Amino acid sequence: MPLTDPYDDHLPLEGSSTAAPGAGGDLGAGAPEAARPDPGVPPDVGPPSVDAGPPDVDPEPAAGAAAAGADDVDADPSGGGTTDADAAETALPEPEPVLPEPVRQRIVALTAAVLPGLPADEVPVPLRRVAKFAPNRRARLGGSVIAAQLTADPLFRQRVTARVLTDAGDLGAAVVEGTAPAAADPVEVAALAYLVRPRGWRELIDASGAAVRAEADSAVVAELVREAEQRATRAEHDRAVARVEADKLRDELARVREELGQLREENRQLQRGLRETQARERRANELLATERGRAARAAADSDAELRRARARLAEAEAAAGVARASAKEARSVDDARLWLLLETIGQAAVGLRRELALDPVDKLPADFVADAFTDAPAAAQGGPAARARDTDDPARLDQLLALPRAHLVVDGYNVTKRGFGEMSLEQQRKRLITGLGGIAAQTGDEVTVVFDGAERMHGLPPTPRGVRVLFSRKGETADELIRRLVRAEPPGRPVVVVSSDREVADGVRRHGAYPLGADSLLRRLARS
Repeated sequence: MPLTDPYDDHLPLEGSSTAAPGAGGDLGAGAPEAARPDPGVPPDVGPPSVDAGPPDVDPEPAAGAAAAGADDVDADPSGGGTTDADAAETALPEPEPVLPEPVRQRIVALTAAVLPGLPADEVPVPLRRVAKFAPNRRARLGGSVIAAQLTADPLFRQRVTARVLTDAGDLGAAVVEGTAPAAADPVEVAALAYLVRPRGWRELIDASGAAVRAEADSAVVAELVREAEQRATRAEHDRAVARVEADKLRDELARVREELGQLREENRQLQRGLRETQARERRANELLATERGRAARAAADSDAELRRARARLAEAEAAAGVARASAKEARSVDDARLWLLLETIGQAAVGLRRELALDPVDKLPADFVADAFTDAPAAAQGGPAARARDTDDPARLDQLLALPRAHLVVDGYNVTKRGFGEMSLEQQRKRLITGLGGIAAQTGDEVTVVFDGAERMHGLPPTPRGVRVLFSRKGETADELIRRLVRAEPPGRPVVVVSSDREVADGVRRHGAYPLGADSLLRRLARS
């Protein structure tokens, strides 16, 4: 078959159909010319079917045969030539071969690839818009239109074949000769055979289909083998995992059985303990009932005893009322006796003062000690221990100062250094003397405060009324001066010495004075 044919009046014009009536318009399925897609609308439909098609009719032989037949009929009308019925039987189209899907797609791809290279007047009208598509969209969107034109337009197929053979090279030449290289792709050979249509092209297409089907079957078999191998591998893996899990489960079962044995043993021990606990609970309930009975009896006895105690209490309260009345009466008698005794003592003292004719004195014994600072005789000091009493009670100072004509002697620095030693000596003396002035004003007692010092210091504040301030001489301590003041007092007069010095307290106690600690005076000053 020539690659290109000259223009022939018997060939159909571009844009018209040359297929016989009833012939198909696709590579594998019959379709009339009226069913062609509109060239103005892009073909968006899928790939066409490849089941059947119009017969392969070479337009030039067919036209020549038809003309010859017509001439024969016209020349010999009596029946020497071919009749119309015989011509119709001779011109019956052969059906299009059933193309495998890969072959059909390859034919459409080859046509779509050469379509833009054809001159515009050689491109059928339905394909002119498809030729303008992008290469990747041309075969996908215009496949059905391309297949229909290849089936219905032999001239267009020949033009496409010429360009495809040019690109195919040696393989195309081999296909034109009706042979196919053994190493060639069967799909490519079938596609070229369909376009070129040499002698035996249907056998080439059938062989290609068989090869494609064999490859597909081989691929299916390989896939099935691969899946079987994968399933076998998974089964082996699952079997190994199952063995490992079975080993784990056996170990777990052994451990659970061991724990079950331990739990059973613990359960037996707990049941035994529960029975013992229940027995102890029963015994405890019995003891509780017994104790409740005893408690009820004890409560009854207590109520009876309480009633008896209340009766005795009522009797005691009545007796106490009688005793209070009797005591009140006895106290009234004692008060009368005491008043009479005091009255007698007072009248006796007045008589004694009148009998002795004693005049009021201007000086007290301590004044003589302050003036003379000489040793005074300690005669007539019998019985001092009878009135000396040792006590640390802070209230004792108030009790002693409440005695008539009491004399308070204070060891000055001993008290100030204990109470407010952070001050200077001058401030200590001033604070102590001021506080003692308040005590003298409140009680009316005689107050003497003694400080260590070689001579009388100047710049002292004015001495409050009732307070005497003394400083020891050179070579003499305040402790010795305090003992001298105590010895100068007459027996029987209450003398209170405030000092925390144990030696001073012991010395004045031997002479009948009342020694008290410095804290008692400090608390008394703080309260004032």
